[in-house]
Amino acid sequence: MPTTKQRRETARRRLERQIQRRQEAAARRRRRNLVTAAAFGVALVLGGVFLLVTQLGGDDSPPAAQPSASPSTAVGECTYAKGQEKAAKDVGLPPNGKVPTTGTVTVNVATSRGPMTFALDRAKAPCTVASFAYLASKKYYDRTSCHRVTTSPNFGVLQCGDPTGTGSGGPGYTFADELKPDTKYSKGVLAMANSGPNTNGSQFFIVYRDTQLDPNYTVFGTVPKGLPVAEAVAKGGVAPGGQSATDGKPKLPITLTSVRVAADQQ
Repeated sequence: MPTTKQRRETARRRLERQIQRRQEAAARRRRRNLVTAAAFGVALVLGGVFLLVTQLGGDDSPPAAQPSASPSTAVGECTYAKGQEKAAKDVGLPPNGKVPTTGTVTVNVATSRGPMTFALDRAKAPCTVASFAYLASKKYYDRTSCHRVTTSPNFGVLQCGDPTGTGSGGPGYTFADELKPDTKYSKGVLAMANSGPNTNGSQFFIVYRDTQLDPNYTVFGTVPKGLPVAEAVAKGGVAPGGQSATDGKPKLPITLTSVRVAADQQ
C-alpha cells in the first residue's frame, strides 16, 4: 500500500499534469483566436476587394473562383495559366516565355458606332500587350459587345472584352498584374478589368473621363483615335436594370466587330 508520502507525490504530479494541460489548452485557444482574427482580417480584405470588383470587376467571379497566375519572374517573362472557368470562347493560351518589352503595338478596332485605334505600350505592360495581341490574332474580340458603362463624375469607363456580353466570361486563362503604384486612370487610358490580384483575362476598359481608382488595374495602352465613340455611348446613359443609374449595360449598344493588330506589325 502506498505511503502517505507516495500519495502526496502522486497527487503533486497529477496536479502538475493538470496545470500543464490547462496551460496547453489556453495556448491552443490563443492560437485559435489568432487564426480567427487573421481570418477575419482576410475577410475584411476580401470584402474590400469585392467592393472594388463591384466598382470595376472583370470576368465577374470572385477571386477564389479562378487560380491566380504567379507574378512574372522578370519583366518580359510571361506566364499564362489555365483557369478553372471554361473559356467563353476557346482560342487556347498565348505561349509562355519572353516577349518584347519596347515599342507600341497599334490595334485597329472597328465597332458598330465607329472606328477606334488602340496604342498598346509594351514598356508598361509587356505580358498584357502580348495577351491582347494574341486574342486579337485569334479573332477573340470579334462580334463582342461592350457590356458595361459607368457615368459617374469621377468614374467614367466603357468595359468590353467578354464574348458572352454578361461580364462573367473570359478566355479560360489568367496572368499576372503589371502594376505601378503611381498609376493614374486619366482620360484615354486602356486598362485591364479583373476579379482580384493576378486574375487578368480578356476584359478591359476604356477610360473616357478622368477616373479615380486605386492602382489595381494594369494600364497597357491608350486610345489615340476614336475616344468620342466611347463618349457617345456613355452620353446615351445606362439601360434600366443595371447596378445603378450610373453603372450598367449601355443604353446605346456597341459591338466590337473587328479587332486587329495593324498589318505592318503582325
